Amino acid sequence: MTNEKMERQLAAALEKTAPDDMSGVLSRCDERKGTVIPMTTKKTTKKRWTTLAAACLALVLLGGGGIFYQQAHAVASVVSLDVNPSIELKVSKSEKVLVCTPLNEDAKAILADMGDGADLKGAKLDVAVNAIVGSLVRNGYLNSISSAIMISVEDKDTARAEKLQRELTSTVDGVLQTSESRASVLTQTLTQDAGLTQQARENSISTGKAALVNRVLAINPSLKFDALAKLSVEELKDLAEAGAPAMPIGKDAAAYAAEQYAGTTALDSVTAEVDSELDESPAHYEVELHTAWGEFEYLVDAYTGKVFSGQKDLLAAVSTPNATTKPTAPSDGADIGHAKAKSIALNHAGLSENQAYDMDIELDDEDGTLVYEVEFKSGGMEYSYEINAATGAILKHEAELDG
Repeated sequence: MTNEKMERQLAAALEKTAPDDMSGVLSRCDERKGTVIPMTTKKTTKKRWTTLAAACLALVLLGGGGIFYQQAHAVASVVSLDVNPSIELKVSKSEKVLVCTPLNEDAKAILADMGDGADLKGAKLDVAVNAIVGSLVRNGYLNSISSAIMISVEDKDTARAEKLQRELTSTVDGVLQTSESRASVLTQTLTQDAGLTQQARENSISTGKAALVNRVLAINPSLKFDALAKLSVEELKDLAEAGAPAMPIGKDAAAYAAEQYAGTTALDSVTAEVDSELDESPAHYEVELHTAWGEFEYLVDAYTGKVFSGQKDLLAAVSTPNATTKPTAPSDGADIGHAKAKSIALNHAGLSENQAYDMDIELDDEDGTLVYEVEFKSGGMEYSYEINAATGAILKHEAELDG
């Protein structure tokens, strides 16, 4: 019940209890000017009880309004959205957002243009989730095919939790399809658990992510909760599917290992994008370094941190004419030749010629541009390159597990 409605009901109740007889009162006062009007006990008692009845009725109305207010603002469900950013929404029975809380620093960045979540208060749940997922996409958290978002619904009412889960899955799917994101959506419903809530709060994660961490621990109890809590939902999902054989190094450590191998740790201009492939064999991280000379891909062992694919000592490589991936000045009709194309590809992959096998090099026409298509295998990996035949520039390159 709104305050305005409560005020209207209270006014009506008071009118019925104490009728408006102002003109009559004034006329009686005029008739008795200068006369002592006795205040009998009977009349005083009646007036006192009339006033008391009105006050009691007002309290009943206000109390009823308070109950309605409490019901409208009581937390019925707790919804969490986890990627690596963890965001928690407390929701009323009418599916209105009561509180939106960022649970880690990444989440604060996602909610920065929404008043750190305060702007979502009072919004319908589906509208709020749409806004949050849109921000996750814009910030690059759901752009790769291996990325994942987890929706968790905690509610005493199982039927309501399952209904919310279906609705939110549909909402998130719609945003991902519109943005052409290929991320997967994980869902779960939870019952209230004080122990789970405490684990979540101690590690600044949602109860949904805490539940996922506990699933991994059930597979391998030797792992540590606090270490697993730092992994993304994508990593936890893949780790569980792989049987959780050991503790992975994490995306930040993988990026650092790749930069150390490339020799670019001192360059602030180098940025990294990391995807986890913990459910593949061997388990690894794909790290793409964005540099002034182009993009370079590295594969890093997920458990040891060893780099087993990528250009080593990148700074030295790009400063050496025979190893550079930068374009060389072409002359009309110039062709670098098969041998140079092979050398460029091998140098980029960080391999020597005797480490590569099944080498295949073809000259092809790609939309009017002559390119060398170079393919080879090494160490359980398959490499493919497209190299501009005139300039030696690498136009495209891929590295994936063989088979």
